[in-house]
Amino acid sequence: MKKLMLAVSLLAVASSAFASTKPCEELKAEIDAKLKAKGVASYSLEIVAKGSVTDKQVVGSCDGGTKEIVYQRN
Repeated sequence: MKKLMLAVSLLAVASSAFASTKPCEELKAEIDAKLKAKGVASYSLEIVAKGSVTDKQVVGSCDGGTKEIVYQRN
């Protein structure tokens, strides 16, 4: 579990640094592919307005920083 959270945290840092101007759907697909490659199962990724979510982990920023992609285990 700790490795999963570390991987997601590192992904969030890398994603926000490289992808702040990317379209949200493109970034979401990239994050999804990376999580699947690491063997992560049973999760959801959602595109939301920046700052609107407090109970999920932010793993990326897109559309010029106006939206965020959040991760939640199911």
